[in-house]
Amino acid sequence: MLIRPALPSDIPAIAAIYGEAVRTGTASFELEPPDEMEMMRRFQALHDSGHPYLAAVEDEGGPLLGYAYAGPFRPRIAYRWTVENSVYVAPDAHKRGVGRALMVALITDCEAKGFRQMIAVIGGSDNLGSIALHRACGFYDVGVMRATGFKFGRWLDTVLMQRDLGEGDETLPVD
Repeated sequence: MLIRPALPSDIPAIAAIYGEAVRTGTASFELEPPDEMEMMRRFQALHDSGHPYLAAVEDEGGPLLGYAYAGPFRPRIAYRWTVENSVYVAPDAHKRGVGRALMVALITDCEAKGFRQMIAVIGGSDNLGSIALHRACGFYDVGVMRATGFKFGRWLDTVLMQRDLGEGDETLPVD
């Protein structure tokens, strides 16, 4: 498996993976999948702001197995050292280590860029696969916001997890 920076040419596959997740799962609280143009806009905004956006492929030129990115946790300037992560894996690539490989690479990239905290905002307290992935990658539980989303005719919790990046809060960041 190869983890590399995502490219604009990956957007159709990224949109397809995300669209499936929106239509069938609770990882995203979106109800309608965004089109490729909107996914390109989101990709470009993260790329332009210097946040990592990664793609996993079987090999060079192979199909997209999954993708991951880190974006601003919140828009206020004091949050600039904290990122929120997202990882999505193609349905036929589940249980093959793709999510973990993407997460490890994303953490490494975020540390190299000087970010100090990573937050996971997980849709649904029953999203055990995502929770287990985050724990395996060093995240700890921060809390659960009960019944904050409504999808598929039911209320869903939001699970918050966090992990230090690099030196975390042990030292001051460098502007």
